[in-house]
Amino acid sequence: MNTRVLPASDAAIREAAARIRSGELVAFPTETVYGLGANGLDASAVARIFEAKGRPGDNPLILHICSPEQLRPLIDGEPSERARRMMDAFWPGPLTMIFPKSARVPANVTAGLDTVAIRLPLHPVARRLIEEAGVPVAAPSANRSGRPSPTAAAHVFEDMDGRIPLILDGGACAVGLESTVVDMTGATPRILRPGGVTAEQIERVCGSGEVDPAVMRPLAEGERPRSPGMKYRHYAPAGELTIFSGEAGRVERAICAEYDRAAAEGRRPLILALEGHLAAYGGRRTESLGADEAEMAHRIFAVLRDADALGADVLFSEAVEARGLGLAVMNRLGRAAAFHIVEV
Repeated sequence: MNTRVLPASDAAIREAAARIRSGELVAFPTETVYGLGANGLDASAVARIFEAKGRPGDNPLILHICSPEQLRPLIDGEPSERARRMMDAFWPGPLTMIFPKSARVPANVTAGLDTVAIRLPLHPVARRLIEEAGVPVAAPSANRSGRPSPTAAAHVFEDMDGRIPLILDGGACAVGLESTVVDMTGATPRILRPGGVTAEQIERVCGSGEVDPAVMRPLAEGERPRSPGMKYRHYAPAGELTIFSGEAGRVERAICAEYDRAAAEGRRPLILALEGHLAAYGGRRTESLGADEAEMAHRIFAVLRDADALGADVLFSEAVEARGLGLAVMNRLGRAAAFHIVEV
């Protein structure tokens, strides 16, 4: 299959929408990461997403809509008052909410669960594509399963060349991390995957909220993922990643020692560090994670892909505090490292 990359012009969006209506796959930009889209009401088209990504069938997808009016036919019952407040505060934007699903939603979209994850994205190309297609678009991140998520069209092409017919290039993604996923089926909103909408923001809007324990641990044996991004190892570079957490000076010394040991063994180590800490690592090979949690969120997936391009076979990363946007950053780093976190 010949994979074309087209700037997201009106004509390209119309072509992409026609392909989605006909059951094909199209990659497109959102404000979070690039998505791999198919007609979310067509089980055969949805199955092609799993095939193209090499994605396990027990990992549910998100349905993307272009207006609040598209929500009601996809869910069983009416959204709660808390859910309505969340929509008013965060839609369109990087927030996915989980509701009881209606019979219209194919079982493979939800991985057999009786709930469905739904998002109204902010990115104008995503909104126009969904509107032009006339159907909700099922779309996980447009990467091979387990790889770092794509935040640029070039990342999508790297993973999907020959697997899909079309990639809409809308430039770099603004947020850089996938959406926050919140289970709205219980009495209290429950974060299953942290993202650009933080736990603190949700609590301010709803008056309460909680973070699922699986956000910062691997799934237990036989535990079923209730949200995208809950699998044990995800977003991973080719090299083995270890995270070091603790006081900055101790972390720097521990990372330097591990780097030197790996280099002495003939390996190709790489350090991932905040911009202000790079000088502490001397002449060792480093990649900047940015100046703070917000920049780290924007850069993390591109940095993990750069590590592969540099041939790094072992990586050592600094941690940040797991609160606010830092929770989302540590969730992604933790899963990329299979939660190999060293406290120093």
